[in-house]
Amino acid sequence: MAFVSFVGRLLFASVFLLSAWHEFNEFGVDGGPAAEYLRPKFDFFSYHLSTHTGAQVPKQVEIKHLVAATVALKGIGGLLFIFGSSIGAYLLLLHQAIATPILYDFYNYDPEKTEFNQLFFNFTQNLALFGALLFFVGMKTSIPKRQQLRKRAPKPKTT
Repeated sequence: MAFVSFVGRLLFASVFLLSAWHEFNEFGVDGGPAAEYLRPKFDFFSYHLSTHTGAQVPKQVEIKHLVAATVALKGIGGLLFIFGSSIGAYLLLLHQAIATPILYDFYNYDPEKTEFNQLFFNFTQNLALFGALLFFVGMKTSIPKRQQLRKRAPKPKTT
């Protein structure tokens, strides 16, 4: 059962690791195509955030640093997740919680357009990944450690 669990974590994390590797290879000096795709979406998100909540996003945010942070979160989180670490799952959860509503902003499009359907599909797919990560964290914290399951007989006291 441990091998099957490892293979499942490996296959799950491969989504994040392959994405991180792809973005890392295309990063370049300016952040690559990921930065070009993220810039207008981040600007629109920060505009909505400031108008609805009053919170100001710093104007000096470098998109290439955001792309580098997502590569790091996905890469490190994916590697730790493969080996069953809850920290890896939390890093991937953090990435999903931040990136999903910014990248897949289907709510800004008309439902009749094809972009709406594509973004909505990717949004729900990321929600499913988020749910699987929550399930992993929940199972990891609810299962007692093996040492706690095996109760050792108390050693007799010798005088």
